[in-house]
Amino acid sequence: MDTIGFIGAGNMAEALIKGIISANICKPKYIFINDIRSDRLEYLTRQYHVQAMSNSTALAGQVDILILSVKPQNMANVLLAIESTVRHSTLVISIAAGVKIDEIAAALNDKPIIRVMPNTPALIGEGASALFANNKARPMMDKAMRIFSAIGKAVIVDNEDLIDAVTAVSGSGPAYFFLMMEEMIRIAGEMGLPPEIAKILVLQTAKGAALLASERDKFSESPSELRRKVTSPGGTTEAALKVFAAKNFPQLLADALTAARNKSRELSS
Repeated sequence: MDTIGFIGAGNMAEALIKGIISANICKPKYIFINDIRSDRLEYLTRQYHVQAMSNSTALAGQVDILILSVKPQNMANVLLAIESTVRHSTLVISIAAGVKIDEIAAALNDKPIIRVMPNTPALIGEGASALFANNKARPMMDKAMRIFSAIGKAVIVDNEDLIDAVTAVSGSGPAYFFLMMEEMIRIAGEMGLPPEIAKILVLQTAKGAALLASERDKFSESPSELRRKVTSPGGTTEAALKVFAAKNFPQLLADALTAARNKSRELSS
């Protein structure tokens, strides 16, 4: 069984630890964690029975899979601290947004590296992650896929530049849906619905629509087909959708995702 180490023990690291243990990918005694916050280490060791280490350099030198889950602005210092101890056979996985594989490889002397863009629904095991590997890491991709499949759906992209599009679509994507829910709850209140009832109806509708789309996808029924089925000619849904069309909703969404993708490119450069 491979040993797995985390440098950075925030929410995404916790989601991964929980998923790894639940999927029986690795036993807690073979999972090592490091973080500058001692209270965070105490919580994770108590909650999941993993092994805390105060020294990131030592941790990096003893694990088979090293997951870098630090903030992007801290990555350079972390790489500097561990460059001399990471073994040539160690698979390095980075979930730091905007940090390219070449930057990590240059600091770590060209190790096997996989870059991953997960998203926040991973916190409940419903994440969407996209993975890209350098040449040395491609034979190890199955290990990374197993880890990230434990916290939701995982896909592989064959070009690192596509990570910017992934960031725009699924990395930032939950916020777009949260915004729609937020506004629907607010507007429902303005229409006279009590706030608690508005919230229940909107959140359940969002959940139900997502689950229905996911379930029907198994039978090759697309979201557009589901939309057509619920849109009766001359009905209430059609009236709402005509407003979206008049306001050019597809273009608005395209502009928003393009802005997110371009910002991701800017941060990566």
